[in-house]
Amino acid sequence: MRHRVLVGGLAAALALSGLAACGNDKEPAPASKVDVVAGFYPLQFVAERVGGPHVAVANLAQPGAEPHDMELKPSQIIHIADADLVIYLKHFQPEVDLAVAQNAGDKSLDVATITPLVGQDPHVWLDPTRLAAIGDATAAKLAETDPANAAAYTEAAAALRADLLELDQEFASGLQTCDRREIVTSHAAFGYLARRYQLTQIGLTGLSPEEEPTPKRLTEVAAQAKAAGATTIFFESLVSPRVAQTLADEAGAKTAVLDPIEGLAAGSTEDYFSVMRANLKALREALGCR
Repeated sequence: MRHRVLVGGLAAALALSGLAACGNDKEPAPASKVDVVAGFYPLQFVAERVGGPHVAVANLAQPGAEPHDMELKPSQIIHIADADLVIYLKHFQPEVDLAVAQNAGDKSLDVATITPLVGQDPHVWLDPTRLAAIGDATAAKLAETDPANAAAYTEAAAALRADLLELDQEFASGLQTCDRREIVTSHAAFGYLARRYQLTQIGLTGLSPEEEPTPKRLTEVAAQAKAAGATTIFFESLVSPRVAQTLADEAGAKTAVLDPIEGLAAGSTEDYFSVMRANLKALREALGCR
């Protein structure tokens, strides 16, 4: 049965704190560091880059798991309530939204208020310029929380921005001259990336990676892929390639990974930049870029 600790808010979580402490995923932050909770990996990445040695960052999403529909443990709700700052994306993780609203509203940063969403697509971090804006906002929020280190946060955010703008230029140059501009994906997670670099996304399913396409949709997208001359059907790293392989067989194409970077695989040594550059390499190959 699903545990409904969120219904009662922090009081219910605290009632279970003695039990939850035994299974806590992360030790409390040292007193000398700002305790930051991030909803999922890209926000963890930004908080760690901007906060540097002055912060301790906990990621609510488990490695290798989809973060959308995660269920929070009592220990995580307690951590949200106790943290100095919670960074999240409203509407992406409903249980995190509820826990923040009940327990951390005045010490939270909703990154959707920094870079407004296009429709219901949450994947803003796939546009490096939007992630840079999130980095700047994170620095400002950390400076409010920890004024003594405000200059360090501002400097780190500026360095992150420079790195992200360099990445943006790599994508713009790398995708400028290509035989094709249509990317066929099993999950329509790449709207911001496509928009930024003048590509057209053909998504087999919508924004939910768990959504199953109908046979009619499969036939439609296979026809679109053939018409576009697509050689590759992309699937993502944290979900099964089964649907993408079915579409590829129908369209006479191969499959490859295009990672939406919602999280990293368990034990991964990659980071946002290395995964994005792997995405660029995959796109260049699939689109026949020169």
